[in-house]
Amino acid sequence: MSENEKQLTVSSGNRKTWQAGLIGGAIGFVLCGIVMFLVMPSMMIVTKECKFGLDETVAALEKRIPENGWVIPGGKAINMNDSLSKNGVDFKPGVRLLKLCKAEYAKSVLTTDRYVSCLMPCTMAVWEGDDGKVYLSEMNMSLMAKMFGGNIAKVMGGKVVHDEEKILEGLLK
Repeated sequence: MSENEKQLTVSSGNRKTWQAGLIGGAIGFVLCGIVMFLVMPSMMIVTKECKFGLDETVAALEKRIPENGWVIPGGKAINMNDSLSKNGVDFKPGVRLLKLCKAEYAKSVLTTDRYVSCLMPCTMAVWEGDDGKVYLSEMNMSLMAKMFGGNIAKVMGGKVVHDEEKILEGLLK
């Protein structure tokens, strides 16, 4: 085999290796995207079973939230069943929303990252499942904080998560 033929064989082998690497990388990227698309919704919202009934859980939260330095704008939980009923829609399993805000944290985030105001105030949903149990759902603040980084990570991933743990202590299974 001549020197030119050897170089062409080596060059052809290198090209095939690069092509295979690029195709493999593209396939890996697409598969990773599909997995993230399927997994992210279940990671974004955290749902846990409550130890108490709907009304007891909501009453405990309405008491604990202010005790931990937070406020509930409007002073109480939003009764989604009543809101729906006023608009001619009957919905039986109980659903209550507790919007909570801590002005100091809100100001810090809004000072640096006003675009996340669409996620404010923090919301906890207390709801009855079809299985008769009561659940609490909320945004996964730790994950959200990591995704945004910066001041949002400092406030939402640190202070907010810590405060919410104190508020929810003893209420969840």
